[in-house]
Amino acid sequence: MLNDSEFLRYSRQLLLEDIGLEGQEKLGQSTVLIVGLGGLGSPVSLYLAAAGVGKMLLADDDTLHLTNLQRQILFRTQDIERSKAELAKEQLQALNPQISYQVLTQRLTDKNLNEILPQVDLVLDCCDNMATRHAVNAACIQHRIPLVSGSAVSFSGQLMVLKPPFDHGCYACLYPEQQEPERNCRTAGVLGPMVGAIGSLQALEAIKMLAGGSSALEGKLQLFDGKRHHWTTLRLHRDPNCQVCGGQNANHGE
Repeated sequence: MLNDSEFLRYSRQLLLEDIGLEGQEKLGQSTVLIVGLGGLGSPVSLYLAAAGVGKMLLADDDTLHLTNLQRQILFRTQDIERSKAELAKEQLQALNPQISYQVLTQRLTDKNLNEILPQVDLVLDCCDNMATRHAVNAACIQHRIPLVSGSAVSFSGQLMVLKPPFDHGCYACLYPEQQEPERNCRTAGVLGPMVGAIGSLQALEAIKMLAGGSSALEGKLQLFDGKRHHWTTLRLHRDPNCQVCGGQNANHGE
């Protein structure tokens, strides 16, 4: 049950028919894992903390660099060279001290993801490397955890929502190769509001699902052209030969 302070803090959400008291209580009982606390993870973590998600696992093995500040709005100039995960916890606690934060400063791998995910209700992939994205995707498939994935480079962004039983496939169906793409923010650059827009939409989908609603993006890939302000929506299809989700989904349907 919400206390008086929580009723005031979340009053504008409680007015929403799709959230209400029941949805707010579900948010407060939820645990999310945010993978990466950079340009995407900054708005994701801020909005989820503000919304009252009960527990947030903050995963990032990097320290803050001067070049990050152009887009990673969670941090400040005086924070340079400090752990991003530790800094994120400080900033989010200042925003909402009523929820719980756990810092994960090690790189996420198959092994530690398998230890972490049983306590998690939803994962937000906000990372910047393919190895971690594939490890997170595989762990979500194994533990049947919904995954909200976002990325952005230059003036382009993409967003997708994958949920059990993963009938529409997984990240590995779409991107089977694990090599880093030639175009990334280090080589092609990225505009700050691009990661802000995609990260905000990741948070939106997460809040809707955690509050008991559905995501209109399930099984879809949305591509955003920031120059033309144009969205393209593609429907995802499972690759029956996918080494990550193909066999599991085939067995699940038997």
